[in-house]
Amino acid sequence: MEHINQPVAPLPNPGEGGPVNSGEAYPVIPLPNPGEGGPVDSGDVPVPPLPNPGESGPVANPTPRTSVRFLNAAYGYKPFRILINQRLAVRLLHYGGITSHGHIGAGYQTITITGTDGYIYIQKSLPFEHNTPYTVAIINTASGLDLVQIPDTSLAPSHHFSNFRVSNLAFYSNPVDVLLRDGRVVYADVRFKETTSYKRIRPGFYQFVFAETNFVPMPVWQDIETMETELMQTAPPVEELAVLDLRVQRGVSYTIFLLSTGPSYGLLQTLVVAD
Repeated sequence: MEHINQPVAPLPNPGEGGPVNSGEAYPVIPLPNPGEGGPVDSGDVPVPPLPNPGESGPVANPTPRTSVRFLNAAYGYKPFRILINQRLAVRLLHYGGITSHGHIGAGYQTITITGTDGYIYIQKSLPFEHNTPYTVAIINTASGLDLVQIPDTSLAPSHHFSNFRVSNLAFYSNPVDVLLRDGRVVYADVRFKETTSYKRIRPGFYQFVFAETNFVPMPVWQDIETMETELMQTAPPVEELAVLDLRVQRGVSYTIFLLSTGPSYGLLQTLVVAD
């Protein structure tokens, strides 16, 4: 075969710039030396460097979480099992029982209430805000069961006061007034599924009466300080639905849950939860 000589442009000497004949089939543009900028040939596909921590760019944040506890306020049912997103959270919860707070992820969570035989009474998706503790109560309704979600965020702690509120979860009840034994009305017309706002209360011994009255309540802003002993003898008589003796400790948040004791109106009991 005849060789044909064709002139070609000479390649520059090494170091003069431009492509260098490295013996490969095609010349390539050389990568810059380390430290000069741009990608460096490490043998892998070059990628842009990630920023140093604190400079910019995405940072892995922990999953937002909150806490929840469960209360069985559903009169007339056998104990429940409770699942959160199909995972068992409470193995057995009797009527009037309340769990301690446990951590869950923030956002919407699916709560399922079943019997011990697996029968599903209710399944409901509830929203949980980040860093807001909740009580989820199982309650009676005219058509079966429902869930009531109660935020457990209380007033700021104080050296001189505790916190006090009432939650009416008794399906078989009319609106209930909460009175001190001396006749002052702390809350008026607390309806079924209603949880009052917290009031500050001084440490000490109190007797609360739950009744249906037409008395005028004390101002919303007024603290619960002491029982006026001299007024107890002159307090108007009421038909008591329930009575609670409570010794208030310093720096504690009290929630008084009203529960039914039977399938008719006027049968109430109290459940005291101290946080």
